[in-house]
Amino acid sequence: MSNPYVITCCSTADMPGHYLAERGIPYACFHFRMEDKEYDDDLGKSISLEEFYQKIRDGAMPTTSQVNPEQYEAMFEPILKEGKDIIHLTLSTGISGTYNSAVIARDEMSERYPERRIEIIDSLTASVGYGLLLDTAWERMQAGADYEELVSWIKEHKLQLHGWFFTTDLSHLRRGGRISASAAFFGNMLNICPLMNINHEGKLIPRDKFRGRKKVIRELAERMKLHALDGTGYSGRCFICHSSCPEDAAAVASLIEENFPNLDQKPFLAEIGTVIGSHTGPGTVGIFFWGDKRTD
Repeated sequence: MSNPYVITCCSTADMPGHYLAERGIPYACFHFRMEDKEYDDDLGKSISLEEFYQKIRDGAMPTTSQVNPEQYEAMFEPILKEGKDIIHLTLSTGISGTYNSAVIARDEMSERYPERRIEIIDSLTASVGYGLLLDTAWERMQAGADYEELVSWIKEHKLQLHGWFFTTDLSHLRRGGRISASAAFFGNMLNICPLMNINHEGKLIPRDKFRGRKKVIRELAERMKLHALDGTGYSGRCFICHSSCPEDAAAVASLIEENFPNLDQKPFLAEIGTVIGSHTGPGTVGIFFWGDKRTD
């Protein structure tokens, strides 16, 4: 028996295309422009992630645009026509205004299909943290959660999803004007790696600086020990993302496995997609896990 509702998302959940296809999760594509060409953030179909990050290393500065209401309507309407309700998770409002576009589409679709329910939920996270929320919601749906139950659960628990990041390459942040040229120069020269997290408003906040990737990788594990449910006894899932630095992501995964022996499964690794990657550039690694409630 099929579910009476569908969970939908955006491409910025950075989950592999096969993952979404296998679970029947529709997604709407963000967009980016690079070297005078427009692309969909279509999970590596239009341009491979390898080529995308190489272009950034070569000096390209992609600019991004969010999903518009018409795209959301085009995604929502076939589902509503089938007689199913929708739970749509959006990229954090602390990062993007796409939530508002989804709300506009919901209001339009609600007029056309007044008997159907459409819930738009701000994930308050990004990349595979958004993916981990999606993954958990989908599993709860498969376990039999009804519409209202799942909506309430997501809203109640989404701030328990932690995301911590570091970057080893400050060049892209300099090119994008996020840090000064001198800060990038000395930071790269001294091997400075900023540590950031996503706060309770869904914004990416710098928290600390470490000299060397080994130190900042160890610190990721320490932050997870501090915040994860049951500390090192954590038995949930850990999702790890990276922007064209698989060795660093593998090192993080190995350390997480070593420190958290009760994980539900091995850490899930995925590459950061083109839209999130347009802002991070290469050299970023992030971890996501369930923990205590995020506060400032």
